[in-house]
Amino acid sequence: MTRRWLAIATSVLVVLLAGIAISRASHSTSLTSGDDIPVAMVSRGELDLRVYTTGELEPKNAVTLSAPPVAGSSLQITHLLHTGASVKKGDVVIEFDPTEQRYMLEQSRSELNQAEQDILKSKSDAAVQKAQDDVALLKARFDVRNAELEIQKNELVSSIDGRKNQLALDQAKRALDELEQNITSHGTTGQTGIELAQEKWNKAKLAIDVAQLNIQKMRVTATMDGLVSIEKNTTGDFFFDGMAIPDFHEGDKVPPGSPIARIVVSSEIQLSAKVSELERANITVGQQAEIEFDALPGRTFHGIVKSAGGMVQRTAFWETDSLNKFDISVQLTDTDPSLRPGLTAQIVVLGSKNANTLNVPRISIFQKDGKQIVYLKKSSGFEQLQVKVGSQNENRTAIEGLKAGDQVALVDPTAPRKSSASGSSSPLGRGNF
Repeated sequence: MTRRWLAIATSVLVVLLAGIAISRASHSTSLTSGDDIPVAMVSRGELDLRVYTTGELEPKNAVTLSAPPVAGSSLQITHLLHTGASVKKGDVVIEFDPTEQRYMLEQSRSELNQAEQDILKSKSDAAVQKAQDDVALLKARFDVRNAELEIQKNELVSSIDGRKNQLALDQAKRALDELEQNITSHGTTGQTGIELAQEKWNKAKLAIDVAQLNIQKMRVTATMDGLVSIEKNTTGDFFFDGMAIPDFHEGDKVPPGSPIARIVVSSEIQLSAKVSELERANITVGQQAEIEFDALPGRTFHGIVKSAGGMVQRTAFWETDSLNKFDISVQLTDTDPSLRPGLTAQIVVLGSKNANTLNVPRISIFQKDGKQIVYLKKSSGFEQLQVKVGSQNENRTAIEGLKAGDQVALVDPTAPRKSSASGSSSPLGRGNF
């Protein structure tokens, strides 16, 4: 990474020199020789096309582990593996306090026992009622039969006694009819009581099954082999810009269904990064890369460029870099248990090295009327010259149309300069381009 900082320092130095030259030019009303314009020499040599960027570790294959979607209040984490922990399929990653679920289980068991007692009582009451109804039915039928026998004596008794016998038979039949209707009603009522008690039992049994299942859900296990990555705890109600959001940890209370952790395949963790449109031209799939993670200073990891996106992603309007961005991904070739999704890294893509190439500082290339030009230093000033630009890195660019030893301006000599005497502006080297 020291090479990168050296390259950046060189760029800053060149810009500072250009700024000093501009500052000097601002105290002169006219310059035709261009002596105060900073220049750089066209050189021939090796052009290192490595690309510097930053990236973040992202899992290519991951499974999210969430708090179980159980009814009730929030769940409290009682056990949680740390980020980077290695797990096998079936290992417990998260445990939640099952107290509420156990209370619901015991409550449901109590309701089940009560329902069983209600069923027994309803069946007992129905049996007692049936026995009473059977006795009453026998008596009512006996009364009817006895009244029918008395009717047979009507020829031997007075008309008044015969009328009494007929009234007694009619009354006995009515009583039998009413009793039979009551017995039918008693049977329906008894069966309904049994069914209601049975429904309570079914409901309590279902609640027991749900509570037992929920207790099992309080232990969340890994669904595949991999590494644990704990999510950020965003379940709070109060956040502000710049606030460092902590990871979930033991003791936290979370709503049911909240994502708590991820299981990622360590061999499939890759770096995702963005490069400018200019740098994208220097990247090809398969190139080697060196990586330094901010969280693991002093260690250098290695990787290979797996993809270099063809789709352009424009930066947001608030970002200072207005260049188009391309997505690239780098697959790590050496791993470490401490690597986990979310880690940021400094990436150097080791691009090709073009030998024996004419090159100039990038800041010496200007755009005029849709053409790329340089200002070539002449004895009488500067000459505007169209050139063909080739490969580029952070500081220099390959060029055609010049020769080694030529000098080119690092600032536009045609740009207006403020006069210290009158405050008016005048072009430098007018007529000498």
